[in-house]
Amino acid sequence: MSPVSRNRRRNGKKRSVRGGAPLVVVGEPEECDCPYCAGDRPTPERVGDLLPQSIDLDAMQDPIEVEIVASMLLAIGAALGDDSDAALRELFVPTFEAQATPEARAMLAGIASVADGEVSHVAAEAAGRLADAGVSAPPWLAELDAPITAEECIRFADPTGLTFLLAGRFQRAGRAHVVGASVDDCDCGAAGEILLIDADQWPEAREAFRSDLRAGGVDVIEEKMRPVDFRRALEDALDARAEHDRVDPEPPGELVDEEGPSYPVLALLLRSWIRALPASPRGKRGRLHDGELDVASMSALLDLLQPAGRGGGVPAQRRPASLPAKRKKSDGPAPIYQIKVGLRGARPPIWRRLEVPADVSLAQLHKLIQVAFDWQDYHLHVFETPYGSFGRPDADLGHRAASRVTLEQVAPSAGDKLRYTYDFGDNWEHDILVEKILGRASVAYPRCTGGRRAAPPEDCGGVWGYAELVEILDDPTHPEHGDRLDWLGLDDPADFDPARFDPKAVTEALRQR
Repeated sequence: MSPVSRNRRRNGKKRSVRGGAPLVVVGEPEECDCPYCAGDRPTPERVGDLLPQSIDLDAMQDPIEVEIVASMLLAIGAALGDDSDAALRELFVPTFEAQATPEARAMLAGIASVADGEVSHVAAEAAGRLADAGVSAPPWLAELDAPITAEECIRFADPTGLTFLLAGRFQRAGRAHVVGASVDDCDCGAAGEILLIDADQWPEAREAFRSDLRAGGVDVIEEKMRPVDFRRALEDALDARAEHDRVDPEPPGELVDEEGPSYPVLALLLRSWIRALPASPRGKRGRLHDGELDVASMSALLDLLQPAGRGGGVPAQRRPASLPAKRKKSDGPAPIYQIKVGLRGARPPIWRRLEVPADVSLAQLHKLIQVAFDWQDYHLHVFETPYGSFGRPDADLGHRAASRVTLEQVAPSAGDKLRYTYDFGDNWEHDILVEKILGRASVAYPRCTGGRRAAPPEDCGGVWGYAELVEILDDPTHPEHGDRLDWLGLDDPADFDPARFDPKAVTEALRQR
């Protein structure tokens, strides 16, 4: 097995960590020609065709290799949906037991190690019966029964607390491996890539990761975590990714490619390992995830779901156009979009002119707009485009994942427009116009090159509520004057200047973000 296995994230391209050179290089695995890797989802009737005929035990030296093969099998089974557990218990496991070979015993032991619940129990019993019947196995297979411990759990983050990577050093029967999961804060904290690294390669990979971030202008901090907190953080990231994949699925890719086992395979393996760590009570999370709404957002969503003309709902949308393909590496660097983001209904006008790479994801663009308007990302958002609605994935609302589509996909030409709504309660609607498509200059992007007036504070009641706030703060005799100052945390009304705007300060805030 190669020192490091990496998976590809959705689009099938080799990815670096935060835009630099690839973290590690791996060897070429054997090709898999099963129907799943060929893009053909299995059915219960055809599942027998997917069973591997043998495992090369002579070439294996580490039980993790059996676990990876078992994880591949479980990933194939997961494609059966609700039938997966039944197929594993009633077809996969009995088929292996009937083969009564050392390879079959090893596969059953791997399934028992990786799977959870009844599937694990049934596979363990079948492996035990083969052992009692005298079916041999390599000595290292018994290591799968040894306990797994986490010797080191680390969170890599920036000074603001943004998590980049969760990495843990796992030990079992004297063997150590490091597993890390990248975390995408722009994708609801979902897991991005999973890294599987031999322990002796970890110091080099660790320094490469830190150097990659520093080369991108990002300060990185290593924070030790308790195993219980590490398990919860990883489960949150894996669960967020699983929910996104459920709401916005894509055709199955290869289970093994030139970079090693794919994300579904390594996610199953990682979940099996972290189950050995202490679990914490699952209290309410401090942030909103997919499907979680605050009271104001729930109220606004009811308004949005009303027909147009009754309660100010949005007009009915036509069937979205087919989304253009993403830019490929062979297409070269993306150009720069000069966009104007204007707050609808604001009088006097409030707007920002930004220059951003055309291939910025809509999730990243959301973050940039939040910074440009000095908001705190407390609420939900959505981009309305000719290609559909994008935000936090929600099948009921028809919202697809904003992290999986780029600005140039939904606005491929100068003059194209889209709508961005933030906070479904205050309903801050923005018109985004692609003013120009520029070549790259010798400057840092993103940047703010123009704008007008300060943005409204969070939760002030929308455009009309903000107009009322400005009026009250401008009148010291108003009975609510003092209360509104207290709400803003101000001692002097002169500190509130709705005309204030500094593009340089916005640019600096964008770069810090």
